[in-house]
Order: sequence, then C-alpha cells, then structure tokens
Amino acid sequence: MSNLIFFFLIIILISFINAPICSSLENPCHFIKHGVIQQKYLEISRPLPFANLTPSCTLPILSHHFGDTIGLPPVSVAYAPPDNCSWNHVALQFNASSNGIQYDRIAAVWLDGADIFRTSTAEPTENGVFWTVTKDVTRYSSLLAKEDISLSVMLENMVNDVYTGVYYVNVTILYYYIEEMNVPLSSISTNRKVRMVDGSLGLNEKPADLIIPISGNNGGEGFWFRIQSDSELKGKSVIIPKNTYKAVMEICVSFHGLDEFWYSNPPDSYIRENSLTSQRGHGSYREVLLNIDRNLVGSVVPFPVIYPGGINPLYWDPIVSIGAFDHPSYDIDITPFLGDLLDGKSHFMGLKVLDSLPFWLVDANLHLWVDKQCTSDCEVQGEVVDYGTPDYELKRSSSFKGLDGSYEVELKRKSQYHGWVNSSAGNLTTTVSRELKFKNEIKFDNKGTEKKVEQKVEEEIEISVVSETGMKISHTTMKREYPLTITTKTSKPSREDGTIIMHSELENEWNEEKKWSDRDSHSCTSSLKNRQKCKGCMSVQDRIVLQGGATTEQSYSYNGEASTYSREIAAVNGKLVHDTANYVKSPSVSAM
Repeated sequence: MSNLIFFFLIIILISFINAPICSSLENPCHFIKHGVIQQKYLEISRPLPFANLTPSCTLPILSHHFGDTIGLPPVSVAYAPPDNCSWNHVALQFNASSNGIQYDRIAAVWLDGADIFRTSTAEPTENGVFWTVTKDVTRYSSLLAKEDISLSVMLENMVNDVYTGVYYVNVTILYYYIEEMNVPLSSISTNRKVRMVDGSLGLNEKPADLIIPISGNNGGEGFWFRIQSDSELKGKSVIIPKNTYKAVMEICVSFHGLDEFWYSNPPDSYIRENSLTSQRGHGSYREVLLNIDRNLVGSVVPFPVIYPGGINPLYWDPIVSIGAFDHPSYDIDITPFLGDLLDGKSHFMGLKVLDSLPFWLVDANLHLWVDKQCTSDCEVQGEVVDYGTPDYELKRSSSFKGLDGSYEVELKRKSQYHGWVNSSAGNLTTTVSRELKFKNEIKFDNKGTEKKVEQKVEEEIEISVVSETGMKISHTTMKREYPLTITTKTSKPSREDGTIIMHSELENEWNEEKKWSDRDSHSCTSSLKNRQKCKGCMSVQDRIVLQGGATTEQSYSYNGEASTYSREIAAVNGKLVHDTANYVKSPSVSAM
C-alpha cells in the first residue's frame, strides 16, 4: 500500500495520543482510498436460521439517498403489513452504498417511534463501498402487525465541496411463516407454541403483546434523546395496561462526539495539569441508568462499539468492528416492579448516562405481555415485595507525573428485586438478580506518546419465576463479558518534514452464555464467542496519511438449540486473505 495516499479522520486519534495532529472539528482531517474496485463491507454474525428460506412476502418500503441532511427530520413512509400474507417471523434488510469522501455516520430505523435498528455507516472510497445488514425483528411483531403507522429512517450527513459521499439506502422487510414446535418454554403457560429458530431465548421467550416507545415525540431531530451531560434525565410518561403480567425494557444507545471513545478518556485532572486542549475527559467510566418515577431499577454499561472510522480506519476494510453495522440493545426485566405500575396512572420512564460528555443518543422500547383472558374491567394484581438494597461501589485512582502515569476506575454493582403478579396463570413471583463488574485502566508512557487502555465488563443476570406454593416455573441465567485492549504508539515528529509514525493494536470481544429451564426439566442453552484482533501502522504528515497498512482477524463461534455457526476470517490491507465458515441448522426449522 506504499503507493496509495490516504486522508483520514485523524481527529479520532486525538483521544488516544497527545500529539497535536488535528486540533479542531472545523478543520477536520479525512482520507481518500484509491481503491480499484467497489468494495463490499461486512460485519460478521451468524446467519438467521430462516434466511435461506423463501419469504411469504417481501415489502420494499424505503429507498432514499441521504445527502446534506444535517438538521433535517427523519425520512418517514407509511407502513402496513402486506395483505394476504401469513407470517410469524420478520427480518429487516438494510442495504447501503456510497462513494467519495465522507465520515462514518450514525443511522436508525424507527417503527411507530420504536427503535428497531441502529447502525453506523462505512466510510466510502472514490470507487465506492456497499454493504447489507439483515436483522431479525420478530420481537417487534406487535408493531409489525399494525396498520397506518410510520417507518422512519434518520441518517445525518454533510455534503459539500470536501465531503462528497452521499449514502444510498434501501430498506426491505421480509416476512416468513415457519413451522414451530409445541415445546413448554413459556413462564406462564406450558402448552404454548414458541419460536425455536433463534435458540437463545434471552430474557423474553416470545414477542411482546404490546410495545411502547420510550422516545421523543418530536421526530425533527430523530426519535432518540440527545444526552449532553450526566445531569440530564430524558424519558417519557406512560400508562401500563392493567392486565400486564410481564415487562422488559429494551435500551438502545450509541455514543458520539467527545464520548465516542469514552473508555479511553483520561480524568479531567490529567488534561488540566498538562495544559492540554482536548475536551475528551471525565475519565473512562460511563453507565446508562434506567429510572421509573426517578427510582433506579437497572443499568447498562454498553459494549464499546467502534465505528468504521475509529482507532485506525484501515482496520475496518472490509471487516467492520463488532456491532458497527448492527448495534446491540440491552434488556432489563422490570416485571418485579409491576405491582407499582398497574394502577392506571402515568409513570415516568427515564434514562441518563453517568459521567457523560456530549453526546449520547438513547431511547428505549417497553415490551409488555398482557393477560388476554383478563379483558374489559379485569385487572391483574401485583405487588413489589422487595426493592432490595443494591450494593454499589465505585473506586477511582490515578498516579501521574507530567504526561506519564496511570488512571484506574472500578465499579461493582449488585442488586436483587422481587415482585408478584396474580393473573389468570396464577400468582407468580419474579426475582431478578444482577451482578455487574467493570474495570478500566489507562496507562501513559514516553511523555504521553504511548497509551494502553484495558477494560473488562462482566455481568451476570438471573431471573426466576416461582408459583405461590414455591414451585419453580422457569429459571434463566445470562453471563456476559466484553474485554477490550487498545495500544497506541506515536513517534516524535521528524525534523525534516514533521512526519509522525503511528502504531496501534486492538483486541475486542463479546462473550455471552444463556441458560433456561422450567419445572418439567426442559432446558435450552446458547453461547457466543466473538473476538477481533487488529494491528496497524501509518505514516502521517500534516494530517495526511502518506502510507499505512493493517491486519484484522476475527473468530466467531455460536452454539444454540436451533443451530451452530463458526467463522474464521482475516483481512490484510483491505483484502480478505482467509474466510472459512461452518453452519449446522436444526432440521426442525422449516417454512410452511
């Protein structure tokens, strides 16, 4: 790649080094890659078990080019499910392409105000890039069955004489009807047909009967809430139907601006004492809190999604980082609190981000399951038995001498909530236990030109449902961890021409294990191990990368009840050099 000239978003590296390479957003740096062909980008994930089946029907719902869209509202189109189409599973397909010079951008798809897909774009080249993301959106079936609602897409982009890349987007919805197995998986009924194609039941084993968006009412700036500081609490007041027996809050979040690399931010004291101009501070701890009527009921430390222009843009060609094209969302089971919410009154669901800097985009979807045998004036009864006394410990320490030294932050949070709900299925008590561990350490050496970030998030959630007599109805556990390591080294500027050499390495992982069992000893398990390892080097002069190269390796392994999937893939300097996959699907999944 020595004969290629790249410009790139060097502003991103400021958060990892102290060299004054690009000082302001008003004069940003960018890159042009002189590719010889149009490049296909991809995020590694397991195939949807029904992806190779023929859809019952297909709905191309939106085709739009996002040019200079800064300050414009989302693009909205009318939605209604296709007529004469039987379906019980749905996939959303997001196709995008672009060519020219452009930053990576954040985008989202909302259905009736509910955030059903969040993504970031690839950074285009002169000859163009394109990619496709297919997401299982079956969990939003109650919305997808509605008529006379809107589907909205927002992608804020800037086009001018410098940034020429326009993003061309097509959104298609695919509907499938899949024969399902009559297996006792529900915590309410042991004789209900449920989805078997996913194999990882998560915290909600069947689609909710009702979804209430916890999002902004004014779509002028998107339906998400823009959080600028940790003093802001954004949310919405809602009335929970009186026949609700289960509730799960799905949190959707992405981080931008000064907090795009929050996990690498030094403390404010480091910036102040070294007279640095960077505003990326507040340390490296962030946590999204969920409040109901201003009482804390749950929290999320988000996975460190790295956008396609992040750390070293050469890493993400053509394999993008984990979660870049399909941002993860996070479930919090709030069933134990229904006893306080089934009074027919309005209750405030609020979100905030501790220690945050501008800006975060957050919203949520409240998934509700209702007792369909309890209609009209019928009310499900409930009571919060115990809010518990959550254990919370946050420690920070630092030791700096000039530009060198270290900073460490460690969080431990432990909680347990109990509550019962009396519906047509009986009086059932739900207990949600959670333990969260977070540790982050940042080290600076060699007058701040060398930096190492090490972070690990560990979370364990246990949900048990028991009858009034103490008999186990269901038991679910989920263990999740995501370790992250980033190392950057920057040479002193050359006396001859001011050239700076930058070396960087990155390791990022998402590991998850889920288990479910019921009173009849039926059980399901799933596990996921997803790891990326990157290494790169670039030569920078006057904000221009003269030459550089990068390698990216990824291993992906999923084991579930419906399928197993593994893939090993590697890219060197923008070209795939290795790609092997193995996929075994359960024969029980079939289309009707």
